[in-house]
Amino acid sequence: MQNSYSISSLKTKRTFLVQAAMITMAMTAGLQAQAAALTEINFVEAVHNLGYINLYVGQHAGIFEKHGLKLKVSAAGGDTQAFAAVLGKSAQFAIGDATMVQMSREQGGPGIVVGTVIQRAHYFGVSKNLDVIKDPKKFKGLTIVTSPEPNTNFSVSKKMLEDNGLKPKVDTKILEVNPGTEIAAMLAGQADMAVAYQPGVASAMSQGAKVVFDFASYMGPFCNTGIMVLPDYAKANPKIVQALVSAFEEASRMTYAKPDFAKEVARKEFPEMAADVVNKAMDMQLQFKIPAESVKTDPKQWENLMKMQKYLGNVKGTIPFKDIIDNSYADVAVKTVK
Repeated sequence: MQNSYSISSLKTKRTFLVQAAMITMAMTAGLQAQAAALTEINFVEAVHNLGYINLYVGQHAGIFEKHGLKLKVSAAGGDTQAFAAVLGKSAQFAIGDATMVQMSREQGGPGIVVGTVIQRAHYFGVSKNLDVIKDPKKFKGLTIVTSPEPNTNFSVSKKMLEDNGLKPKVDTKILEVNPGTEIAAMLAGQADMAVAYQPGVASAMSQGAKVVFDFASYMGPFCNTGIMVLPDYAKANPKIVQALVSAFEEASRMTYAKPDFAKEVARKEFPEMAADVVNKAMDMQLQFKIPAESVKTDPKQWENLMKMQKYLGNVKGTIPFKDIIDNSYADVAVKTVK
């Protein structure tokens, strides 16, 4: 009787193990098929920062995979380096200062912008020893620290000074440091104010600094960051470009619709920072409407960017909006994404 029971138990166990193995094999095959169906693309961000929260929301929510893409994301270390990766074809897409495309085109090179990632200047003037400055003329005699020219925070700072009759590096000293180290230079006493982005701004605030100047409001609608790609690649791979732009549209909407999820994502992307600091940074990002609410590039955003860059002498502005900005993918995304 005991032997019969043991044989029956062994048969049942064997059957269970075979079924479990078959299920595991089926699941593995399904996952492998899904992975094989995804198109892998190299995607470069200028620097890792909360301005690109819609990118990170899209990654953590699986939105890019939903649209058939697998992004290999890397940080280039600046706007120039990000676009250089596209020009050199080590990356298919880059996000950074879209002025790079205008510069390239004016010099006979390639490049188009297929969407906006940051719709306002995402910089704040942060200081430990200054009071809030509403009149930019009061920057006279001060030292401010930014990334090197032609990074965007240098450009917006220079234009702000010149718009108010101040000569950069004469009336107001500009200290140029590696992108992402502006706050540290200010906290070390090398400058009166750092022109920086989140979450560094919120981190500085937790160390006794405060926001003394708001570039988002000062500049107004502004294509601070665009999605850059080569025209030849877009022409050869329209479905991939459409998938990427549609994914960004969905991720941008989710960022505003689900702020708690956006904060959760931000905390995961910047684990070295205290949770309350990252939450504060996200509150400010959404309050000032810095991440793009839609991927479509508004002509006013581009006009303000070009107006600044022409004034600074970085571009001539000879290439019209419609030749630089290809909103056809964004138009489809806006209509189809739910």
